[in-house]
Amino acid sequence: MTMSLSTGLVSGMDTGSLISQLIQAEAAPQTALKARLTATQSTASAYRTVNTTFAAVRAAAEALTSATGLTAGRKATVEPTGATATATATASAIAGTSLTFTPGQIAATHTVLSNSQWTTTTTGSVRDREPAWPIEIRKADGTTVVGVIDVAPGASLADAVTAINKTDFGVKATIVSLSGTEHRLQLVSTKPGLDGKFIVKSATETGGAIGTGFTATKTGQNATLELGNGVVATSATNTFTDIMPGVSVTITTPGGASTTVSVASDADAVAAKMQTLVDAVNAAANTVRTYTSNAKGSTAALKGDFSVTSLGSQLLDAVSTSVGVGGAPITVGLSLTRDGKVTFDKAKFATALKDTPALAQRVIGGISATEAVDGTAVPGIAGRLLTISQKASDSATGSLVSLANGQDALIKTYEDRIAAWDLRLAKRKEMLTRQFTAMETSLSSLRNQSTWLAGQINSLPSSSS
Repeated sequence: MTMSLSTGLVSGMDTGSLISQLIQAEAAPQTALKARLTATQSTASAYRTVNTTFAAVRAAAEALTSATGLTAGRKATVEPTGATATATATASAIAGTSLTFTPGQIAATHTVLSNSQWTTTTTGSVRDREPAWPIEIRKADGTTVVGVIDVAPGASLADAVTAINKTDFGVKATIVSLSGTEHRLQLVSTKPGLDGKFIVKSATETGGAIGTGFTATKTGQNATLELGNGVVATSATNTFTDIMPGVSVTITTPGGASTTVSVASDADAVAAKMQTLVDAVNAAANTVRTYTSNAKGSTAALKGDFSVTSLGSQLLDAVSTSVGVGGAPITVGLSLTRDGKVTFDKAKFATALKDTPALAQRVIGGISATEAVDGTAVPGIAGRLLTISQKASDSATGSLVSLANGQDALIKTYEDRIAAWDLRLAKRKEMLTRQFTAMETSLSSLRNQSTWLAGQINSLPSSSS
């Protein structure tokens, strides 16, 4: 039962304020717990913020320690400038290779349009004129029947389109409207290039020529590249996929000048991965410094936490320490400033990949056990960073994750203790309220008795001398 009490009517005391002050004094332990809870929540959040930056280091390091992490990409260049062809290259392309060709014809998908036309599309009968139904879809040889399509008597041109498109005979139909009263039936091959050519045979065509009811508006043909001395490459589309390993060429217009596609190493992709790793390391190191600052007046959540500061130091050591003899980080453009920031010279890194790829591989990727003098593998900079970040941020065993989880356990303990104090203080307030209410009741009773006695005394006869 909740009770309330303000100023005592008999005592004149501000009992409500007095009770609040008593409860506030008795709540001092709970107030201290709340302060600890806030600090612990801040600590847990700080650990997780630092952990996020180490997870980023881990992801960036994994990209460089994968099987193809340090494999330079490939780029294809087309000459002359303004050529009517484009080219792309994947990592499997062979650097130093090239191909010269002259664009020939471009690819076309076989398309035919009916010679007959209809005045409406949804009324009238498509059977009123050629082609006569059922029609046959035949291959370009004119003899191989792919399928037969028929429509019901009275079917409209739109009905015929629907009937054709329900089949899987290698063609798709649509209506081409030359004007409001001139509509024709168009069929397009679903297969590009020469192999997609087809013939539409009318039911009235027997014996001699077939397909006379349609005109080819596009004749199915393959794109061609003339490689020289009568050698021709063909493609059903305008893209010649893997015309060389990992290289695809696309032509945009027929004919044109002699064109050369060349493949070269592209260090930019690897350099971009390295830049991402450097950025991640700098972000992690800076976050560690911010959250563990011991500077005068610092209120950092992890002030002086050695378990965190040591992780930051490990990151910088991993980047600044040589990998074996002659494997100084500076050889691949990595250096450390006095204020603990990692710098990356992209141009120097690209040069190292090109001129001394084995050294670059060793510094970043490490030395394998078979290459090591003593048979012990030596991790490179990326491998070192991966190990450090994994130990810190692994979702199950990471040190930062464990530290954050430990704070979570403390938070739960504090929350439970604070809740228990809420109950204790509520009961204490209720008890004090009852006590002061009882006091006021007693004082009221005493006052009434006093008044009665005074009345009785006053009513006694006065004595005469």
